Amino acid sequence: MSIQNELSTKLGQLFIVGFPGKAPANAFLQFIREEQIGGLILFEENCPTHEQVRENVERIRDCFNVIPPFIAVDQEGGRICRLRGAPAEFRAPMSFADSGDVDLFKEIYSRSAVYMEALGISLNLAPVADIWLNNENHCLKDRCFGDSPEMVAEFVRAAVEVSHASGLICCLKHFPGLGAATIDPHEGVSEVDYDRIIWEQREKLPFEAGIQQGADLLMTTHLKAPGFDDTIVTGSHKIISGLARKDLQFDGPIVTDDLCMEGASVLGSFGERAVAAFNAGHDLLLFGKDTDAAMEAYDYFADACGRGEVSLDRLRAALDRVAGLRYRLGRSVVR
Repeated sequence: MSIQNELSTKLGQLFIVGFPGKAPANAFLQFIREEQIGGLILFEENCPTHEQVRENVERIRDCFNVIPPFIAVDQEGGRICRLRGAPAEFRAPMSFADSGDVDLFKEIYSRSAVYMEALGISLNLAPVADIWLNNENHCLKDRCFGDSPEMVAEFVRAAVEVSHASGLICCLKHFPGLGAATIDPHEGVSEVDYDRIIWEQREKLPFEAGIQQGADLLMTTHLKAPGFDDTIVTGSHKIISGLARKDLQFDGPIVTDDLCMEGASVLGSFGERAVAAFNAGHDLLLFGKDTDAAMEAYDYFADACGRGEVSLDRLRAALDRVAGLRYRLGRSVVR
């Protein structure tokens, strides 16, 4: 069965996209306006000053008449801070783990979160719920809250609590756990050797803690976990429906990692990646700073829906989850 007319106008709600440079180009603004894209992500080059962040947020919001998009950012602390300078910038997660001072982390992160919300940001793609398990994992260096599942879980709970108190929605990443990997998903597909028994005793714990605390989103990454499936997590219905939905009982939106990353290329073209990830169970499809890739993926995805390659039930479920997320965000996203 092909996509129904009332759903065809809502497909943009399933995408989070970014743009290169200091400010969004007119072609990008036209794209998000015409397709009513659901979320925008800011990178460091979009945030040279805090005033520029405000200007970019306003230009983006002016493209939407009714439902404003989520404005997302990766503000994890340390080297992964898209906004530099006080009070938005703060030190790396690992530095807090070294002291074990959760209260200090909450105090410092609260200042950053409140300020981000004041700038117009509504979604922080954090905290990192990975465990530091491999010294060769340069992708996660300093980004984890330690090498103990219990300690990471404690900081993850604190981050979710602070986010909600500050008016932000938050996202646990990188499901089902990237800490044991070596290859950076930006550069290729990594592989982890844990099985279900190990995962339940280790990787699962921080994600479970964050979900129990009320985390809003879950982000996967381009990782191969042969102990669960031969397909990378991004395209694995078995991992999304089995581990995330059934084992962790998470019913919020699940978002992909950036589908422009090299690690996602095994799923095909940008459009094929979007369809594969969505059919695997993701509700939101993230494309970073490559506007052409996002537009190509959107067109392919819309055509695939028209051809019946994406089920109506899958579309309705994803759109309902995204709508529920907007409802939870409440007044802090509608200005």
